[in-house]
Amino acid sequence: MNEDDLSKMIEELCYSKMQEFRLLGYQVDAADIWKCVSSGYKKELPPLYQVVNDILSLKITKYMNWAMLEAYKGG
Repeated sequence: MNEDDLSKMIEELCYSKMQEFRLLGYQVDAADIWKCVSSGYKKELPPLYQVVNDILSLKITKYMNWAMLEAYKGG
C-alpha cells in the first residue's frame, strides 16, 4: 500500500467516524478526528491495524477531552 492509498483510507475512516459523531449530535470535523487519534503517536505511524482500530474505536468523550485541551492550548 503506497502513501496515497494509506492517506485516502485514513481520510475515509475519519469521515466515517465524523458521520457517526454527527448522528449523535456533535459537530466535529474529520481532520480533527485524525489530529486527535494521531496525537497519541510519537514519531511514526503504528501498524495499519492499530491505526484503523484507534479511529474506529474512538469515543466521543476522548475526542471532547482532546478538543478541550486543544482549545486551552490555542487560547
